[in-house]
Amino acid sequence: MPDIKGILFDKDGTLVDFQKTWFAIGDRMALRAAGGDRARADTLMAAAGYDFERHCFGADSVFAAGTNADIVALWYPELDAAPRQEMIKTFDVVTAEQGAEQAVALPGAADAIASLHRAGIRLGVATNDSTGGAEKTLLALGIAQMFDAAYGYDAVANPKPAADAIHAFCDLTGLKPAEIAIVGDNRHDLEMARAGGAGLAVGVLSGTGTRETLQPLADVILDSIVDLPAYLGIG
Repeated sequence: MPDIKGILFDKDGTLVDFQKTWFAIGDRMALRAAGGDRARADTLMAAAGYDFERHCFGADSVFAAGTNADIVALWYPELDAAPRQEMIKTFDVVTAEQGAEQAVALPGAADAIASLHRAGIRLGVATNDSTGGAEKTLLALGIAQMFDAAYGYDAVANPKPAADAIHAFCDLTGLKPAEIAIVGDNRHDLEMARAGGAGLAVGVLSGTGTRETLQPLADVILDSIVDLPAYLGIG
């Protein structure tokens, strides 16, 4: 077991219940993109990764793992550069506000974060949501004061699976990558861990990822972050 002194968490599916938080928001955004056409909106949701038979988003799908820029590119392919940037800004505002307002914390997540914080572990968030969305959600969940930083896709030059957030967190905390654990529910979280030389790559089954999708890249797979303090030997 490496000497872990800092942890970067993914947000949705790791701290927040992805399905309960994001389906309604995504559906409204898709309906807007479809100009009110229900069938077209369903097609857009399916393209972004929603499985209507299983009533969930798929592992590593655009909606589960991508950025707002990725979703805009998928749903509004006809837009030129300037209007596309305006649409991305609109998505950032909507997801930041509604994502925080409707965020459903995963059971036990706040207590697990508190245990890690009391143990002196430096905590951060690395998400492909916007930075504003991440910060608002941490505030809404009542755990923002325990985090050193939140890095959205717009806070770094290259979002996950690139290692930019790891480098930024190391610069902030003075920790080495080998002293940091990355925790997430999708492959891009664990790919970031590998790209950045993180000391520990932890997959969790509380989001859209499965044991099969996470196993090739994870050092360990846990049911959720509730199991993380005990795994790290923190009482």
